[in-house]
Amino acid sequence: MYLKLLYLRQFRNYFDQKVWFEAPKTILLGNNAQGKSNLLEAVELLSTLKSHRVSRDRDLIFDGKPTAQVTATVERDLGTLDLSVILRSQGGRTVALNGQSLRRHLDFLSVLNVVQFSSLDLELVRGSPEYRRNWLDRLLVQLEPIYAYILQQYNQVLRQRNALLKFIKQNPEGIDSQKQEELELWNAQLAVAGTRVLRRRNRVLERLVPLAKACHQSISGSTELLDIIYQPNINLSLSNQCLSTALPETIQQAFLQKIATRAIAEKQQGISLVGPHRDDVMFTINQTLARNYGSSGQQRTLVLALKLAELQLIEEVVREPPLLLLDDVLAELDLHRQNQLLEAIQDRFQTLITSTHLGAFDAQWLKQTQILSVEAGEITPGNSW
Repeated sequence: MYLKLLYLRQFRNYFDQKVWFEAPKTILLGNNAQGKSNLLEAVELLSTLKSHRVSRDRDLIFDGKPTAQVTATVERDLGTLDLSVILRSQGGRTVALNGQSLRRHLDFLSVLNVVQFSSLDLELVRGSPEYRRNWLDRLLVQLEPIYAYILQQYNQVLRQRNALLKFIKQNPEGIDSQKQEELELWNAQLAVAGTRVLRRRNRVLERLVPLAKACHQSISGSTELLDIIYQPNINLSLSNQCLSTALPETIQQAFLQKIATRAIAEKQQGISLVGPHRDDVMFTINQTLARNYGSSGQQRTLVLALKLAELQLIEEVVREPPLLLLDDVLAELDLHRQNQLLEAIQDRFQTLITSTHLGAFDAQWLKQTQILSVEAGEITPGNSW
């Protein structure tokens, strides 16, 4: 797939900007805080309908304006497609494909596939479990757009159950059999919805891990062994099962057993303590937890391996190479890791790169590369190579 045209209207610090992409690789060159990352964020929005930087649409809209629009023309094997997203500061979105508004956002999610790699991705190793869960969920949405609906269903059940637990915490003496029955109903729904999330997360990791291990071995020169372990919040060992082989009913039963053991604590704290919103992904290097003991270089190698694996997996599933978005990441990598990344890219993946200078690129790699200068939300052609 190839992003041919991107148009930004009142998006972030872009008031009215059209960009034509004319080479397999495009470098967005400029000082910090000029809008380079904002352009990549717009591409990410067209892919996943989310931003990894903010959660509110109003933060994506040009100051003082009521709406923002991001449109693109994408060339795929099946033909040319036009995408459009309109954001509103008061809430509500409109998404359109080839000029036709879509009622189901699921139909939009499968059109443009991207892998984003930024300096913030070191949080995959160093950060909280939430960062790793969000990374896994974003990848899943690209591979299985229906997962966005599955995750939404789970979060709706979770919100309703949390509201009831909060009420129980605030009214401990007024809990009757009706409230207890209501809680048991939410328990059952949480187990069903949570099982769907768990199984899909585990399944995508089973496909990603061998690719990531191979990439990591190549980058490290076969001196380090990477392992990635999904850590669900529930315990299947009591039934001598694992997520890969357990039936949905078995996983649901494990859910309910864990909920039973945490029932008192949940009522005291007024919040759900069981479910995939509490899961984690563990990375180890040579059987040592990467977060605690991995050096800065080891952590960068790990994240680079994950991103290269994502590229391969998406290409395998959708049968077309995804776009690669590199947001100020080359400065975070030493020369060896830069070369590994640039060698993997070649012209196989359309790549958009932000940088403050061209010193990280050798002249050979800059051939057939489009250079665009970015300054205060204005994009102009840079020097060609």
